[in-house]
Amino acid sequence: MSESVVFFNGKFVPDSEARVPILTHCLQYGTGVFEGIRAYHDDDTGEVYMFRAQDHFARMLRNVKFLSIKIPYTVEKLTSIAAELIRLNRFTTDAYLRPFAYKAAVKVGVTLPPEDGFAMVAVPMGQYLDTRKGLHCEVSSWRRLQDNSIPCRGKICGAYVNSALAAQEARDRGFDEAIMLNEAGHIAEGSAMNIFLVRGGRLITPDVSQGILEGITRDCVITLARELLSAETECRVVDRTELYIADEVFLCGTAAQVAPVTRVDGRTVGAGEIGPVTTSIQQEYDRIVRGRSHSHSHWIERVYGYTTTPR
Repeated sequence: MSESVVFFNGKFVPDSEARVPILTHCLQYGTGVFEGIRAYHDDDTGEVYMFRAQDHFARMLRNVKFLSIKIPYTVEKLTSIAAELIRLNRFTTDAYLRPFAYKAAVKVGVTLPPEDGFAMVAVPMGQYLDTRKGLHCEVSSWRRLQDNSIPCRGKICGAYVNSALAAQEARDRGFDEAIMLNEAGHIAEGSAMNIFLVRGGRLITPDVSQGILEGITRDCVITLARELLSAETECRVVDRTELYIADEVFLCGTAAQVAPVTRVDGRTVGAGEIGPVTTSIQQEYDRIVRGRSHSHSHWIERVYGYTTTPR
């Protein structure tokens, strides 16, 4: 198997050439910002579709401002780099792109240095969570970061220690995933994904003031619920106990996609099965990302350029 190609500080290079010194500021202090972008392979056409790549890069260009990082590319150029990276690696499977902007100074000291770096890698990726079955989640003992500590709406590298602690605790205790509360004791999100509840046909999700990532998949869910089910989403404070009496619960994110939850803290959610609202959104989401739906074609970018008619 040939060595994978990555984009590193302005060039496409073999992975073995993309290396940073041990004292790189981001490695020592977590001073970087990243994105996660999925690309989906359609078996019938052989095409690979990047999903909402431009929205991800637009968010990244906003979020690097938190750390005074400059990325020398436009959204359009970043999207072009991402597509070329998939082509150079000759992917004919589902893939995951990880663009990464970071403080590149080689020094000790926590102040933000002016030197910046940028890289992007692409790897094959199947299921992050098994979305075909209901997950059993726990409410974590670890609280979600506050926005006044580390900005929660940005994918800042150092903040994901918080996510790792919660996710590992859940798995050590035999659960599939963690649900995190914020410092006020209200529901925030999963370890690295947003959360939705369904009650009486209404979708409910924590609002952006609750210490959550402003998720792109979250935005997709709100849009699809309105279009498919004529259901508006309540974005508000959500109490922990609402998890126990919800009709349905599901997590969502780029890696997790739409992942149903059927038990929380040992309690059955609804009927203990994947519910109709979750199923409808999950199925349409999968059709859209693989280019099999006429709706929201602007959400996908063809990598190889095949022209096909969505089914």
